[in-house]
Amino acid sequence: MYSIVEINNKQYMAEIGKPIRVDHLNAEPNTEILIERVLLYRTDNEIKIGTPYIEGLKLKGKVLGVEKGKKIRVFKYKRRKDFRKTIGSRPLYSVIQIEPLEGGK
Repeated sequence: MYSIVEINNKQYMAEIGKPIRVDHLNAEPNTEILIERVLLYRTDNEIKIGTPYIEGLKLKGKVLGVEKGKKIRVFKYKRRKDFRKTIGSRPLYSVIQIEPLEGGK
């Protein structure tokens, strides 16, 4: 059983009981969040597809913590000008564990 959800205008495949890594949310660890934007919900014998979202179907998630991603390096240069610059950053991700559904099957 899985569902496709939208968090921060990005779509993620979420399974109940499995953690997913999403872009950083402004939520403290061990807090619950409510996911109302469910695009698709699939069980063993049925599939519900929203237009664009499934009404009345909500998922609960628990924020497990914050992780840093791999370093992203950006190299800038201008030819024949002796200009070279390397910068980098590590994006933050929130780890969310999806809990059982509310409001329907």
